Amino acid sequence: MPKIKTNRSAAKRFRTTGTGKFVYERAFGSHILTTKSRKRKRSLRKKGIIDKTNIKAVKLLLPNG
Repeated sequence: MPKIKTNRSAAKRFRTTGTGKFVYERAFGSHILTTKSRKRKRSLRKKGIIDKTNIKAVKLLLPNG
C-alpha cells in the first residue's frame, strides 16, 4: 500500500497542540497596520483555534499529525 501524503499547504498553515487541537495564525495582521486599532492588532497576535465543524476536514489534510 502507498503512504498517505500530507497536504503541504495545510501543513504550513496549521499546527497541532498537545491536546490535539489545530491552531492557525490569524489573517490581516502583517501590513497596513496604521488603520487598525490597537485592540484589533493585539487580538490578531493570538492564535486561532479550528472550529469543531472543520476538524474532520483538517485531519484528512494532515494524516500524520
